[in-house]
Amino acid sequence: MSSVAAAQAAPRHAWRELWLISVGHGLTHWYPATFYLLLPLIGNELGLSYSQIGLVITCQHIASAVANVPGGVLVDTVGRKGLLMGISLFWVGFPYLLIGFTHSYAMLLLCIALVGFGNSLWHPTAIPTLGNRYPDRKGLVLSVHGMGGNVGDAIAPVVIGAALAVFSWREVVVLNVAPGLVVALLMLAFLGTIRLGAKKGKSDGAGHGQSLAHYVQSLGGLLRNRALALLCVSSCFRSMTQVALLTFLPVYLANDMGYSPAIVGACLFALQAAGFAAAPVAGHLSDRMGRKQIVIASMLTTGVVLAAMAFAGGSPIFIGLIAVLGFFMYATRPVIQAWLLETTPRHMGGSGIGVLFGAQAIGAALGPLAAGLVADSHGLLAAFYFLAATIVIANVFVFWMPKTAEQ
Repeated sequence: MSSVAAAQAAPRHAWRELWLISVGHGLTHWYPATFYLLLPLIGNELGLSYSQIGLVITCQHIASAVANVPGGVLVDTVGRKGLLMGISLFWVGFPYLLIGFTHSYAMLLLCIALVGFGNSLWHPTAIPTLGNRYPDRKGLVLSVHGMGGNVGDAIAPVVIGAALAVFSWREVVVLNVAPGLVVALLMLAFLGTIRLGAKKGKSDGAGHGQSLAHYVQSLGGLLRNRALALLCVSSCFRSMTQVALLTFLPVYLANDMGYSPAIVGACLFALQAAGFAAAPVAGHLSDRMGRKQIVIASMLTTGVVLAAMAFAGGSPIFIGLIAVLGFFMYATRPVIQAWLLETTPRHMGGSGIGVLFGAQAIGAALGPLAAGLVADSHGLLAAFYFLAATIVIANVFVFWMPKTAEQ
């Protein structure tokens, strides 16, 4: 078994797959980050209410939640991982192109749901692929993959904001499809032969795909995996915290603190840039010190920082804490992914990641709504206390994780 796994692992100097997959991950974040910037313009043109605008984002996360588990099944039963990543990247970008030609709210919802379906293929494919190609460096490698997402989140608003000064939003979405198409073709060219799974209907833990019958046999054990369940529930609450923060932090900065869009954008860039810096540090430390210690410390600090921000209110301290928050909040993401791969059989990695991201999508759909209700009842700063509570709840489930060799 070890010799087979070693054969599938990439040589230490072969980092091409890592960088190309990380660039692709950046683009899967680039398009949603672009859409957040375009959504107010689309809402104004189509005459949408705030609830209709909110439903657009909720629709994307619901579609993602529904599709992640079937996406994991597809990944674990199909051997062509490079092909699936190329299809996923195209599927994420192409619906945004269609949005540029729609004048119907119903069609807008359909297109954004397609984005959610496309995203559901990426993580169950890319994360197990990287974990198996670089088995001794899971934390570090997945942190680099996560950094690609941070770069997409941080740079897209800056680039698209500048483009909107020259082009209409419809022209921007048409031009914006080109980077995803180019990288999707590169993935098909360079990674299309990557296969991870099992040969001839069986699983050796590192082969080439598995039959549906063998997959069903393995599914029962996966569903009884206590560690997988605890990580998924914890990640659900963590996603509630992250997505609700991304929803209401700009609102607080603009409406309560009176900052211009440029300053609000700079604050969001600081949040993402800090996450970019945190990912490799947390990933490397988790490879050396253990996953549990890093996740608990990062989540606990995130809760403390959120509570401090709520207490600081509109003072300069609030602004100073944004980068600190980004560092610790995003530090846990690649560590949790690496940890889940270590608690899941190799041939079921895609399904494990699919379940994880399905749980995260549920949290992402519920978080903004719950935080909004709290803000309506008790004020916007109360929402930050609420988010501090959700990340503490996420940490409680990590405390209950069973001991493993990797911890």
